[in-house]
Amino acid sequence: MSKRFLTTYSFWNSFRNCRKACEWRYLEELVPISRDQALSFGTLIHSCLEMWHGGSGLDAVLDFIDKSLPNRSQDESQKSDWHLATAMMTGYAARYPVEEFEIVALEKIFEGRIINPATGACSRSLIIAGKVDGIVRIGRDYYILEHKTASQLDADYLERLWTDLQISLYAHYVEQAFGIKIVGVIYNVLVKAKLQQSKGETQAEFDTRRAELLAKSKTGKTTAARKLPETDETFQERLAAKYAEPGMLHREMLYISRDQFDAMRADLWELARQFLDCRRRGAFYRNTAFCFANHRQCAYFPLCRANGNENVIANFYEVKPPHEELRSDDTADQDKETF
Repeated sequence: MSKRFLTTYSFWNSFRNCRKACEWRYLEELVPISRDQALSFGTLIHSCLEMWHGGSGLDAVLDFIDKSLPNRSQDESQKSDWHLATAMMTGYAARYPVEEFEIVALEKIFEGRIINPATGACSRSLIIAGKVDGIVRIGRDYYILEHKTASQLDADYLERLWTDLQISLYAHYVEQAFGIKIVGVIYNVLVKAKLQQSKGETQAEFDTRRAELLAKSKTGKTTAARKLPETDETFQERLAAKYAEPGMLHREMLYISRDQFDAMRADLWELARQFLDCRRRGAFYRNTAFCFANHRQCAYFPLCRANGNENVIANFYEVKPPHEELRSDDTADQDKETF
């Protein structure tokens, strides 16, 4: 099985969205040198949640955040992530001090075959693997626990969860790998607060504002004072109040039907056929409709725009093996398992 080409949900999602981006990442093994901040923040929170649900206390989680962002006193991006992660996990610990579910496994890796649903034959070229955030049990029923960090939570976001191919794929292969029946998925959604720490006013900005107030004053006087930078403590208090609001931390439970498994297997087999055809012909076309999807530029847009120019690759990309998410301490992972 190891000689087969390894795929993951991320691989197939990339292939569906843009075949060229899939080729850059998974065949050419290129990644941007500068990582996407949103993705980095999501990775940080996933690690925090693994610690929290694995039994680490809040102090240990906050200490992990501190150590993960060591340059926050000089780096504004790290400081922003530190404030948000600290407030998010503190709010999470307050909201869910006790869970209704039992943790069965965390960050569990699975591997399986890609099967032709019409004949039952397995692919001789491809296999699939993945890592679930968690497997939990309520009574006798098992669920996938899926963590999401979201910029906004609304009805459209929740409706889209039903179309999430990842969950039916993970549930199917977890069933196959571990011999348990997955009833559904518990989406654990953590919304990113949009609050910003006030930087205060420069002396010049204050002088301008004061002059404008004096011009409007009938007495020729004003009590205006210069706005000072918001302290970390005060900003954390504002964030804490935000994370006390109901909509900032949300749990959504969806049940998975056997019909969804059938549809997923059919879709996956068709995608596998298309990928093998693309690879055989060396034909990975660009989906330009996806270049600016989700309100951000595709990580491979500069490379596509430069037609794969070698200088662009040398200056902005580096070679990294794919499927980094599957690398973990297998021994530690086994220790968490409570099947």
